[in-house]
Amino acid sequence: MIVAAFQTALTLGAPFGAAAQGGTNPGQLTGALRLVSGVGAIVWLLATVIVLARGGWVLVPMPDAVTRVATWGLVGLLAVGALMNVASSSPWERFGWGPFTLVLFVLCVVLAKGASPRPSGGPGSLSS
Repeated sequence: MIVAAFQTALTLGAPFGAAAQGGTNPGQLTGALRLVSGVGAIVWLLATVIVLARGGWVLVPMPDAVTRVATWGLVGLLAVGALMNVASSSPWERFGWGPFTLVLFVLCVVLAKGASPRPSGGPGSLSS
């Protein structure tokens, strides 16, 4: 959710360009890069819904197979993101987003390897 909020702020014109997309655009991002951040915000919101569902907190009913596969997809995305952030020339990305993304990666691996979530409508369900 933090990443989605950050991407949304970038989309709306927040001057955080030094901490995003390689850090080559300090201040506000260009229109095209703001669009990229908008798409990123949507992707991260979807990732939040999937992770919550995989953990048993159902916001949107989804088959277990979908959450399982999507969580592993997110593991791959986070692995690439962590590597890109650590390799970035931006100190914000290298020392801020890099470790943050690495922690998300590890947590997502643990979640992906875990048992199936509780049945829909049971304890922890937000859909009832």
